[in-house]
This record gives sequence, structure tokens and C-alpha cells, in this order.
Amino acid sequence: MKLLDKLSYANLLYFFAFLYLYAMMQNLLEWLLDKDQSLFFRINGQWTNGVLDKCLLWFRTSDNWIPFYILLVFYLLKKLGVRTWKWLLLAIVNVAVTDQVSSNFFKPVFHRLRPCADPIVLDKINLLVGHCMTSFSFTSSHAANHFGIAMFIFITLQPLFKKFRFLFFVWAGIISYAQVYVGVHYPIDVIVGALIGMLSGWAFAKIYNKWEPAIPVLQSN
Repeated sequence: MKLLDKLSYANLLYFFAFLYLYAMMQNLLEWLLDKDQSLFFRINGQWTNGVLDKCLLWFRTSDNWIPFYILLVFYLLKKLGVRTWKWLLLAIVNVAVTDQVSSNFFKPVFHRLRPCADPIVLDKINLLVGHCMTSFSFTSSHAANHFGIAMFIFITLQPLFKKFRFLFFVWAGIISYAQVYVGVHYPIDVIVGALIGMLSGWAFAKIYNKWEPAIPVLQSN
């Protein structure tokens, strides 16, 4: 009986400890979401002007970057020759993974409404896009995909871009910030999306560097 009493007492302690931790996590989550929403309203409603409206709306439009991707591929063909196909293959797989993880795992699991689709805050936001997407908000696929590309380039193309590689993170950061600015994502959505992208980009960059240990940069005239 004494052993059973001790076990029951221990189980009771574990139960109350679990409840305490659960309450703490709930309070932390509520605090985090409150700060997230507060920062969103600052970015979307206070830190704005007409020039930023036009620039950031342009930046976050994916089609506007097609010429950049084409130029990058031609530059790599010039520098790497036929070996470019290896880099392109893993770069495409990297983006496919970040997009699938964000769109088909996180969004269906968390079901967080976009600010432009949330009736509680809809009348308080400044929506700069023509319509609000029907997909969920957490996480941002824009952030995941572009930070995935940035990290992949940063690691794999160091011999080509050298100290200017950090500019790809600036590029991804502006696009991600624009998602909040135009009213389609909360800050936490893009932060976690960026982390997903960087993790995926790092992993595929490691795979590429094992597959192609040293980038054989061709001499250009």
C-alpha cells in the first residue's frame, strides 16, 4: 500500500506539473501572438508611405523576378558550363521542399487565418494586393522559398559571389517583409518561413557540395 501511495502521489505531482507547464505555454503563446499582431499593425499601418507601397508591392510579386532567375542561369552557364545542371536540379528540389513543407504541412496543421482574411482585424488593415489568398497564413511560403534560395546560393556559390553573397539574404528579407507590409502575413509567419527556408537551403547546399566538392569556375575572357 505504501508503494501504491507513493506512486499515486508522484503521478499527482506529474499531473499538476504538466498543468502548470501547459498554462505557462498558453500564456507565452498568447503573449507572443499579441506582440505579433501589434508588430503587424505597425508595419502595415504606421511604418508606411507611398513610395514603399509601390516598391514593396513590386518586390513581392514573383513574376517580376523571372528575368533575374534567367540572368542567374546564364551567368552560371558561363561560369560553370554543363555542370550547371547539378546546381539547378538541387536548387529546384530545394524550393519544392520549402514550398511543400510550408504549404502542405504547416498551413493545414495550424489553420491560422491571414490578416486579410480574419474578420476580427480585416477592417483595420491596409490591404495593398488585389485580393486575399485563400490559403492559410502560417507559415509564409514566400519567405520559405526565397530564404531557401538565398541560403543555397550563399553556401554553394561562394567562389562566384564572395563577399556579396549576403545581398541574397537582403533580397529575401525585403520580399518577406513585403508580405507583412501589404497585409497578407503576420511577422511570425515570415520569420518561421525564413527559418524553414534557411534550414532546407543549408541541407541541400551540403548535399550539393558533396556532389560537386569544388565549383570548377570556367575562365571567362
